[in-house]
Amino acid sequence: MSARPARRRRVLAALLTAVALQTAPAARAATPPESATRATGVVTWAASADRMGEGTAGQGYRLVVHTSVGGSDLRVRFTNAFGDRPLTLDGVHAGVRAQGAALRPGSNRPLTFGGARTVTLPAGAVAWSDPLPGRIATGTDLVVSLRTPDAAGPATGHGMAMQTSYTGPGEYTAEESGTHWTRTTGSWWYLDSVAVRPSRAAGGAVAALGDSITDGWQSSTDLNRRWPDYLARRLNAADGPVQGVANEGISGNKVLTDGAGQAAPHRLDRDVLSQPGVRTVFLFEGVNDIKAHTGVTADELIAGYREIARRAHAAGTCVVAATVGPFKGWPEWDPAGEAVRQEVNRYLRGSDDFDTVTDFDRVLRSPYDPERMLPFLDGGDHLHPNDKGMQAMADAVDLDRLDCAR
Repeated sequence: MSARPARRRRVLAALLTAVALQTAPAARAATPPESATRATGVVTWAASADRMGEGTAGQGYRLVVHTSVGGSDLRVRFTNAFGDRPLTLDGVHAGVRAQGAALRPGSNRPLTFGGARTVTLPAGAVAWSDPLPGRIATGTDLVVSLRTPDAAGPATGHGMAMQTSYTGPGEYTAEESGTHWTRTTGSWWYLDSVAVRPSRAAGGAVAALGDSITDGWQSSTDLNRRWPDYLARRLNAADGPVQGVANEGISGNKVLTDGAGQAAPHRLDRDVLSQPGVRTVFLFEGVNDIKAHTGVTADELIAGYREIARRAHAAGTCVVAATVGPFKGWPEWDPAGEAVRQEVNRYLRGSDDFDTVTDFDRVLRSPYDPERMLPFLDGGDHLHPNDKGMQAMADAVDLDRLDCAR
Protein backbone atom coordinates (compact mmCIF):
# COMPACT_ATOMS: atom_id res chain seq x y z
CA MET A 1 0.00 0.00 0.00
CA SER A 2 2.78 2.50 0.92
CA ALA A 3 4.57 2.00 -2.46
CA ARG A 4 1.67 3.45 -4.46
CA PRO A 5 1.79 6.94 -2.88
CA ALA A 6 5.56 6.96 -3.40
CA ARG A 7 5.15 6.06 -7.09
CA ARG A 8 2.49 8.75 -7.44
CA ARG A 9 4.88 11.30 -5.91
CA ARG A 10 7.65 10.24 -8.36
CA VAL A 11 5.29 10.46 -11.32
CA LEU A 12 4.02 13.86 -10.18
CA ALA A 13 7.60 15.12 -9.72
CA ALA A 14 8.51 13.91 -13.23
CA LEU A 15 5.48 15.66 -14.69
CA LEU A 16 6.33 18.89 -12.88
CA THR A 17 9.92 18.67 -14.13
CA ALA A 18 8.73 18.16 -17.72
CA VAL A 19 6.38 21.14 -17.46
CA ALA A 20 9.18 23.27 -16.01
CA LEU A 21 11.51 22.31 -18.85
CA GLN A 22 8.85 23.17 -21.43
CA THR A 23 8.08 26.56 -19.88
CA ALA A 24 11.64 27.54 -18.96
CA PRO A 25 12.55 29.05 -22.37
CA ALA A 26 9.50 31.33 -22.29
CA ALA A 27 10.33 32.39 -18.74
CA ARG A 28 13.89 33.22 -19.74
CA ALA A 29 12.61 35.26 -22.67
CA ALA A 30 10.49 37.36 -20.34
CA THR A 31 13.42 39.07 -18.64
CA PRO A 32 16.58 40.60 -20.10
CA PRO A 33 19.43 38.07 -20.26
CA GLU A 34 22.81 38.98 -18.84
CA SER A 35 24.08 39.85 -22.34
CA ALA A 36 21.38 42.52 -22.57
CA THR A 37 22.69 44.59 -19.66
CA ARG A 38 25.75 45.96 -21.48
CA ALA A 39 27.23 46.26 -24.95
CA THR A 40 30.65 46.48 -26.51
CA GLY A 41 31.52 48.39 -29.67
CA VAL A 42 30.74 52.07 -30.24
CA VAL A 43 27.53 54.02 -29.93
CA THR A 44 26.40 55.21 -33.37
CA TRP A 45 23.15 56.91 -32.32
CA ALA A 46 21.57 57.86 -29.01
CA ALA A 47 18.84 60.05 -27.52
CA SER A 48 18.37 60.92 -23.86
CA ALA A 49 15.62 59.12 -22.00
CA ASP A 50 12.77 61.10 -20.48
CA ARG A 51 9.20 60.55 -19.28
CA MET A 52 6.74 60.50 -22.19
CA GLY A 53 3.21 60.31 -20.80
CA GLU A 54 1.22 57.07 -20.73
CA GLY A 55 2.08 53.90 -22.64
CA THR A 56 -0.42 52.39 -25.10
CA ALA A 57 -1.08 48.65 -25.13
CA GLY A 58 -0.82 47.01 -28.54
CA GLN A 59 0.80 50.05 -30.17
CA GLY A 60 3.28 49.62 -32.99
CA TYR A 61 6.18 52.04 -33.48
CA ARG A 62 8.40 52.46 -36.54
CA LEU A 63 11.25 54.69 -35.34
CA VAL A 64 13.74 56.34 -37.69
CA VAL A 65 17.28 57.10 -36.43
CA HIS A 66 20.47 58.14 -38.25
CA THR A 67 23.80 56.38 -37.73
CA SER A 68 26.94 58.44 -37.13
CA VAL A 69 29.43 55.62 -37.74
CA GLY A 70 29.09 52.36 -39.64
CA GLY A 71 29.98 48.89 -38.51
CA SER A 72 28.86 45.32 -37.94
CA ASP A 73 26.97 43.44 -35.22
CA LEU A 74 24.39 46.16 -34.66
CA ARG A 75 22.75 46.21 -31.24
CA VAL A 76 19.83 48.34 -30.05
CA ARG A 77 19.12 49.46 -26.48
CA PHE A 78 15.55 49.75 -25.23
CA THR A 79 14.58 51.63 -22.09
CA ASN A 80 11.98 51.55 -19.36
CA ALA A 81 13.89 54.10 -17.29
CA PHE A 82 10.79 56.04 -16.20
CA GLY A 83 8.33 53.15 -16.11
CA ASP A 84 6.68 52.14 -12.86
CA ARG A 85 5.93 48.55 -13.98
CA PRO A 86 7.46 45.92 -16.29
CA LEU A 87 7.43 46.71 -20.02
CA THR A 88 7.18 43.92 -22.60
CA LEU A 89 8.37 44.45 -26.18
CA ASP A 90 7.81 42.00 -29.01
CA GLY A 91 7.93 41.91 -32.79
CA VAL A 92 11.13 43.97 -32.63
CA HIS A 93 12.80 44.47 -36.02
CA ALA A 94 15.56 46.62 -37.51
CA GLY A 95 15.89 47.59 -41.17
CA VAL A 96 17.08 50.29 -43.53
CA ARG A 97 14.68 52.99 -44.66
CA ALA A 98 13.84 53.43 -48.32
CA GLN A 99 11.41 56.34 -48.08
CA GLY A 100 8.88 57.46 -45.51
CA ALA A 101 7.82 54.43 -43.46
CA ALA A 102 8.86 51.95 -46.16
CA LEU A 103 12.03 49.85 -45.84
CA ARG A 104 14.49 48.53 -48.38
CA PRO A 105 13.38 45.07 -49.48
CA GLY A 106 15.16 42.33 -47.55
CA SER A 107 16.56 44.64 -44.88
CA ASN A 108 13.97 44.26 -42.09
CA ARG A 109 15.19 41.56 -39.71
CA PRO A 110 14.05 40.47 -36.24
CA LEU A 111 16.02 41.45 -33.16
CA THR A 112 16.38 38.96 -30.33
CA PHE A 113 17.25 39.09 -26.65
CA GLY A 114 19.24 36.11 -25.47
CA GLY A 115 17.77 34.33 -28.48
CA ALA A 116 14.17 35.21 -27.58
CA ARG A 117 11.85 37.33 -29.72
CA THR A 118 10.23 38.93 -26.66
CA VAL A 119 11.79 40.82 -23.76
CA THR A 120 10.35 42.27 -20.57
CA LEU A 121 12.16 45.21 -18.97
CA PRO A 122 11.61 45.74 -15.24
CA ALA A 123 10.72 49.25 -14.10
CA GLY A 124 13.78 51.49 -14.45
CA ALA A 125 15.74 49.00 -16.58
CA VAL A 126 17.30 48.98 -20.04
CA ALA A 127 18.08 46.02 -22.32
CA TRP A 128 20.35 45.56 -25.33
CA SER A 129 19.38 43.30 -28.19
CA ASP A 130 21.63 40.51 -29.40
CA PRO A 131 24.10 41.50 -32.17
CA LEU A 132 22.55 41.50 -35.64
CA PRO A 133 24.88 39.92 -38.23
CA GLY A 134 25.98 42.06 -41.18
CA ARG A 135 27.12 45.65 -41.63
CA ILE A 136 25.35 48.99 -41.63
CA ALA A 137 26.85 52.06 -43.27
CA THR A 138 27.64 55.46 -41.82
CA GLY A 139 24.83 57.93 -42.36
CA THR A 140 22.11 55.29 -42.71
CA ASP A 141 18.47 55.88 -41.77
CA LEU A 142 17.98 52.86 -39.54
CA VAL A 143 14.38 51.91 -38.77
CA VAL A 144 13.53 50.11 -35.53
CA SER A 145 10.01 48.68 -35.33
CA LEU A 146 8.47 47.33 -32.14
CA ARG A 147 5.19 46.53 -30.42
CA THR A 148 4.13 47.17 -26.83
CA PRO A 149 1.53 44.42 -26.18
CA ASP A 150 0.60 45.45 -22.64
CA ALA A 151 2.14 48.90 -22.09
CA ALA A 152 0.58 51.02 -19.36
CA GLY A 153 1.69 53.68 -16.95
CA PRO A 154 4.55 56.12 -17.63
CA ALA A 155 6.28 55.60 -20.99
CA THR A 156 9.95 56.34 -21.64
CA GLY A 157 11.40 57.94 -24.74
CA HIS A 158 12.66 61.20 -26.21
CA GLY A 159 10.10 63.91 -26.86
CA MET A 160 11.74 66.29 -29.36
CA ALA A 161 13.27 64.07 -32.01
CA MET A 162 13.36 66.58 -34.92
CA GLN A 163 12.71 63.44 -36.94
CA THR A 164 9.46 61.98 -38.27
CA SER A 165 8.73 58.42 -37.17
CA TYR A 166 5.57 56.36 -37.55
CA THR A 167 2.96 54.46 -35.57
CA GLY A 168 0.45 51.81 -36.57
CA PRO A 169 -1.07 48.45 -35.62
CA GLY A 170 1.46 46.42 -33.66
CA GLU A 171 1.13 43.25 -35.74
CA TYR A 172 2.86 44.78 -38.78
CA THR A 173 6.38 45.35 -37.43
CA ALA A 174 7.83 42.68 -39.76
CA GLU A 175 6.45 44.22 -42.95
CA GLU A 176 8.71 46.31 -45.18
CA SER A 177 6.06 48.41 -46.89
CA GLY A 178 4.71 51.51 -45.18
CA THR A 179 1.08 50.61 -45.90
CA HIS A 180 -0.01 50.19 -42.30
CA TRP A 181 2.18 52.96 -40.85
CA THR A 182 -0.08 55.90 -41.59
CA ARG A 183 0.27 57.97 -38.42
CA THR A 184 3.35 60.02 -37.53
CA THR A 185 5.13 60.90 -34.31
CA GLY A 186 7.84 63.47 -33.63
CA SER A 187 9.23 61.45 -30.72
CA TRP A 188 11.28 58.31 -30.17
CA TRP A 189 9.59 55.72 -27.94
CA TYR A 190 11.33 53.13 -25.71
CA LEU A 191 14.55 53.43 -27.73
CA ASP A 192 17.66 55.27 -26.55
CA SER A 193 20.83 53.85 -28.13
CA VAL A 194 22.28 51.94 -31.08
CA ALA A 195 25.80 50.50 -31.14
CA VAL A 196 27.98 48.81 -33.77
CA ARG A 197 31.36 47.16 -33.95
CA PRO A 198 33.26 49.67 -36.14
CA SER A 199 36.42 49.33 -38.14
CA ARG A 200 39.71 49.47 -36.22
CA ALA A 201 40.17 53.13 -37.15
CA ALA A 202 36.95 54.21 -35.45
CA GLY A 203 37.31 52.93 -31.93
CA GLY A 204 35.47 55.59 -29.96
CA ALA A 205 32.66 58.10 -29.67
CA VAL A 206 31.83 61.51 -28.23
CA ALA A 207 28.66 62.08 -26.20
CA ALA A 208 27.19 65.59 -26.28
CA LEU A 209 25.49 66.40 -22.97
CA GLY A 210 23.25 69.39 -23.56
CA ASP A 211 19.88 71.12 -23.79
CA SER A 212 17.58 72.15 -26.65
CA ILE A 213 20.42 73.62 -28.74
CA THR A 214 22.11 70.21 -28.74
CA ASP A 215 18.71 68.54 -29.21
CA GLY A 216 18.44 70.52 -32.45
CA TRP A 217 15.57 72.93 -31.94
CA GLN A 218 15.34 75.41 -34.86
CA SER A 219 17.36 73.10 -37.11
CA SER A 220 15.57 71.55 -40.09
CA THR A 221 13.38 68.57 -39.20
CA ASP A 222 14.25 65.26 -40.91
CA LEU A 223 17.54 66.59 -42.35
CA ASN A 224 19.94 65.77 -39.47
CA ARG A 225 21.28 69.31 -39.11
CA ARG A 226 21.77 69.47 -35.36
CA TRP A 227 25.30 70.52 -34.43
CA PRO A 228 26.19 66.95 -33.28
CA ASP A 229 25.10 65.72 -36.75
CA TYR A 230 27.48 68.16 -38.45
CA LEU A 231 30.19 67.09 -36.00
CA ALA A 232 29.59 63.42 -36.92
CA ARG A 233 30.09 64.20 -40.60
CA ARG A 234 33.36 66.01 -39.84
CA LEU A 235 34.60 63.11 -37.74
CA ASN A 236 33.72 60.59 -40.41
CA ALA A 237 35.52 62.60 -43.10
CA ALA A 238 38.61 62.86 -40.87
CA ASP A 239 38.61 59.05 -40.41
CA GLY A 240 40.20 59.30 -36.99
CA PRO A 241 39.80 57.22 -33.83
CA VAL A 242 36.67 59.08 -32.65
CA GLN A 243 33.73 58.88 -35.09
CA GLY A 244 30.60 57.87 -33.20
CA VAL A 245 28.40 60.67 -31.83
CA ALA A 246 25.71 60.30 -29.16
CA ASN A 247 23.33 63.27 -28.96
CA GLU A 248 22.31 63.49 -25.30
CA GLY A 249 20.50 66.83 -25.43
CA ILE A 250 17.11 67.42 -23.79
CA SER A 251 15.11 70.57 -24.48
CA GLY A 252 14.97 72.75 -21.38
CA ASN A 253 17.59 70.74 -19.53
CA LYS A 254 19.55 72.29 -16.67
CA VAL A 255 22.70 71.61 -14.69
CA LEU A 256 21.38 72.29 -11.21
CA THR A 257 17.72 71.24 -11.11
CA ASP A 258 15.42 68.61 -12.57
CA GLY A 259 12.54 69.69 -14.74
CA ALA A 260 12.79 69.19 -18.48
CA GLY A 261 14.49 65.87 -18.01
CA GLN A 262 16.66 65.06 -15.02
CA ALA A 263 19.44 67.57 -14.36
CA ALA A 264 22.66 66.86 -16.26
CA PRO A 265 24.54 65.34 -13.28
CA HIS A 266 21.55 63.13 -12.43
CA ARG A 267 21.41 61.57 -15.92
CA LEU A 268 25.15 61.53 -16.62
CA ASP A 269 25.67 57.83 -15.86
CA ARG A 270 22.62 56.50 -17.74
CA ASP A 271 22.64 58.79 -20.78
CA VAL A 272 26.38 59.29 -21.28
CA LEU A 273 28.84 57.15 -19.33
CA SER A 274 26.93 53.91 -19.98
CA GLN A 275 27.17 54.34 -23.76
CA PRO A 276 29.64 51.90 -25.35
CA GLY A 277 32.90 53.31 -26.64
CA VAL A 278 32.47 56.86 -25.29
CA ARG A 279 35.91 58.49 -25.07
CA THR A 280 34.81 62.09 -24.69
CA VAL A 281 32.02 63.90 -22.87
CA PHE A 282 31.15 67.21 -24.53
CA LEU A 283 29.42 69.43 -21.95
CA PHE A 284 27.29 72.28 -23.31
CA GLU A 285 24.72 73.31 -20.70
CA GLY A 286 23.89 76.24 -18.46
CA VAL A 287 21.75 78.73 -20.38
CA ASN A 288 18.51 77.32 -18.97
CA ASP A 289 19.81 77.67 -15.42
CA ILE A 290 20.82 81.28 -16.12
CA LYS A 291 17.64 82.47 -17.81
CA ALA A 292 15.23 80.86 -15.35
CA HIS A 293 15.30 83.85 -12.94
CA THR A 294 15.90 81.62 -9.93
CA GLY A 295 18.90 83.56 -8.66
CA VAL A 296 21.43 80.97 -9.84
CA THR A 297 24.98 82.22 -9.33
CA ALA A 298 28.06 81.59 -11.40
CA ASP A 299 29.64 79.77 -8.44
CA GLU A 300 26.73 77.34 -8.29
CA LEU A 301 26.93 76.59 -11.99
CA ILE A 302 30.69 76.18 -11.81
CA ALA A 303 30.27 73.66 -8.99
CA GLY A 304 27.85 71.69 -11.21
CA TYR A 305 30.32 71.71 -14.11
CA ARG A 306 33.10 70.53 -11.83
CA GLU A 307 31.01 67.63 -10.55
CA ILE A 308 30.31 66.46 -14.11
CA ALA A 309 33.98 66.81 -15.10
CA ARG A 310 35.17 64.93 -12.01
CA ARG A 311 32.81 62.02 -12.54
CA ALA A 312 33.49 61.79 -16.26
CA HIS A 313 37.25 61.84 -15.69
CA ALA A 314 36.85 59.16 -13.02
CA ALA A 315 35.09 57.04 -15.64
CA GLY A 316 38.13 57.39 -17.90
CA THR A 317 36.78 59.82 -20.49
CA CYS A 318 38.01 63.14 -21.82
CA VAL A 319 35.84 66.14 -20.98
CA VAL A 320 35.32 69.05 -23.36
CA ALA A 321 33.30 72.05 -22.20
CA ALA A 322 31.68 74.74 -24.32
CA THR A 323 30.98 78.34 -23.39
CA VAL A 324 27.37 79.47 -23.00
CA GLY A 325 26.11 81.23 -26.13
CA PRO A 326 24.48 84.69 -26.33
CA PHE A 327 20.70 85.03 -25.96
CA LYS A 328 19.85 88.73 -25.76
CA GLY A 329 16.44 89.19 -27.38
CA TRP A 330 15.03 86.02 -25.83
CA PRO A 331 12.16 87.07 -23.50
CA GLU A 332 13.93 85.87 -20.34
CA TRP A 333 17.18 87.75 -20.99
CA ASP A 334 18.14 90.42 -18.47
CA PRO A 335 21.37 92.16 -17.42
CA ALA A 336 21.66 90.08 -14.24
CA GLY A 337 21.57 86.81 -16.16
CA GLU A 338 23.99 88.21 -18.73
CA ALA A 339 26.45 89.00 -15.93
CA VAL A 340 26.27 85.38 -14.75
CA ARG A 341 26.83 84.13 -18.30
CA GLN A 342 29.89 86.30 -18.75
CA GLU A 343 31.35 85.14 -15.42
CA VAL A 344 30.71 81.48 -16.24
CA ASN A 345 32.35 81.88 -19.64
CA ARG A 346 35.43 83.51 -18.11
CA TYR A 347 35.76 80.50 -15.84
CA LEU A 348 35.31 78.03 -18.72
CA ARG A 349 37.91 79.73 -20.91
CA GLY A 350 40.53 79.62 -18.18
CA SER A 351 39.67 76.44 -16.29
CA ASP A 352 41.89 73.41 -15.84
CA ASP A 353 38.88 71.25 -14.98
CA PHE A 354 38.45 70.23 -18.62
CA ASP A 355 40.73 68.76 -21.25
CA THR A 356 39.81 71.53 -23.67
CA VAL A 357 37.15 74.21 -24.20
CA THR A 358 35.22 75.05 -27.37
CA ASP A 359 34.15 78.70 -27.47
CA PHE A 360 30.61 78.54 -28.85
CA ASP A 361 29.98 82.05 -27.52
CA ARG A 362 32.72 83.47 -29.74
CA VAL A 363 31.39 81.56 -32.76
CA LEU A 364 27.77 82.66 -32.37
CA ARG A 365 27.91 86.22 -31.04
CA SER A 366 27.51 89.35 -33.12
CA PRO A 367 30.61 91.57 -33.39
CA TYR A 368 28.31 94.59 -33.13
CA ASP A 369 26.46 93.45 -29.99
CA PRO A 370 28.29 90.53 -28.30
CA GLU A 371 25.31 89.85 -26.06
CA ARG A 372 23.27 88.89 -29.16
CA MET A 373 23.57 86.06 -31.64
CA LEU A 374 24.76 86.98 -35.10
CA PRO A 375 21.53 87.35 -37.14
CA PHE A 376 22.93 85.19 -39.95
CA LEU A 377 23.18 82.27 -37.50
CA ASP A 378 20.00 82.98 -35.50
CA GLY A 379 17.10 80.53 -35.81
CA GLY A 380 14.73 83.43 -35.12
CA ASP A 381 14.21 83.33 -31.36
CA HIS A 382 17.67 84.74 -30.46
CA LEU A 383 18.60 81.65 -28.45
CA HIS A 384 18.68 78.69 -30.85
CA PRO A 385 20.95 78.71 -33.91
CA ASN A 386 19.63 77.88 -37.37
CA ASP A 387 21.21 75.26 -39.64
CA LYS A 388 24.11 77.56 -40.49
CA GLY A 389 24.64 78.29 -36.81
CA MET A 390 24.61 74.59 -36.00
CA GLN A 391 27.25 73.97 -38.67
CA ALA A 392 29.38 76.85 -37.41
CA MET A 393 29.34 75.33 -33.93
CA ALA A 394 30.42 71.93 -35.20
CA ASP A 395 33.14 73.51 -37.35
CA ALA A 396 34.56 75.19 -34.23
CA VAL A 397 35.30 71.87 -32.49
CA ASP A 398 38.98 70.88 -32.55
CA LEU A 399 38.76 67.25 -33.64
CA ASP A 400 42.28 66.47 -32.47
CA ARG A 401 41.32 67.44 -28.91
CA LEU A 402 38.40 65.01 -28.72
CA ASP A 403 40.68 62.09 -27.94
CA CYS A 404 42.89 62.47 -24.87
CA ALA A 405 44.87 59.39 -25.86
CA ARG A 406 46.24 61.31 -28.86
